[in-house]
Amino acid sequence: MDIIRIHHPYSKEEIINEDIVLVLGFFDGVHRGHQAVINKGVEIAKDRGLKCAVMTFNRHPAFVYRSFDPDKHTYLTPLDRKEEIIRNLGVDILYEVDFTAKFGRLSPQEFVDQYIVDWHAKIVVAGFDYTYGKAAQANMNTLHKYAKNRFEIVTVDKKMDEKDKISSTRIRRYISEAKIDQANELLGYIYETSGFVIHGDARGRELGYPTANIYPHPYVMVPKRGVYAVKMWVNNEWLDGMASIGYNPTFGHRPSYSIEVHVFNFNEDIYGEDVKVKWVEYLRDEIKFNSVEELIERLDQDELDAKESLAKVKINQI
Repeated sequence: MDIIRIHHPYSKEEIINEDIVLVLGFFDGVHRGHQAVINKGVEIAKDRGLKCAVMTFNRHPAFVYRSFDPDKHTYLTPLDRKEEIIRNLGVDILYEVDFTAKFGRLSPQEFVDQYIVDWHAKIVVAGFDYTYGKAAQANMNTLHKYAKNRFEIVTVDKKMDEKDKISSTRIRRYISEAKIDQANELLGYIYETSGFVIHGDARGRELGYPTANIYPHPYVMVPKRGVYAVKMWVNNEWLDGMASIGYNPTFGHRPSYSIEVHVFNFNEDIYGEDVKVKWVEYLRDEIKFNSVEELIERLDQDELDAKESLAKVKINQI
């Protein structure tokens, strides 16, 4: 997959000079609903003998405008993770447009002319709720007016499960409520965060459960406090473990939460290493224990529970 980064205004030499199927969307999480949109574009491209291109933004518009709230606006997938998932869906070209104030002020007609027609799109595919142009004033119902018969339009309807529409908002809610299995079901894969290993209190080593303290990506959503069965990517492989998110109340309340991952049968120096964590299953809430002995007994049980959960993970979920 070719990745082309675009900054408005762009030069025509930056755009691949051939007819394409263009799929539009921000696609945070690239969940099952998003996958349906992208898969439709890939399917049409194959049928027409064209390449499939996806256009997304390098950041969410909310990060640019005053509506940004760091407690509400977090990503499910940072850009590199989004690239990885989209590549695996069989897309040929990924256009990553820098979302800036100048780009955001484009009128709907300017957006269509410069970012669809001038990109040689013959078919445009997007979800039913896609918006574009200044203040997102245009949508898929009005696209034909700006298209002026220069390209075909394919609108993909919302994807539902037995409860409701599959959406990034709903997935965030599940993650915030530690309903990680339900979030993973809507995503179509196991939720993943990234970061790097920093020094901690080294208390886990004293307990017989050494942990890697993870400094997470600042704009990616971290699950609710508690203990989880996880897989961690380190030394170029996925290793089984369990993670704790919280404040270590047994040893006195911390001013900020920590993410600590105990990898089973692993005892290497990985300070400073970039890692990824897949959140497989929520095991329990954070608890303040009455003694260190009681904590260790619970950690022993957590390890058994985590191993039982991880044994059920299928390779294609990784």
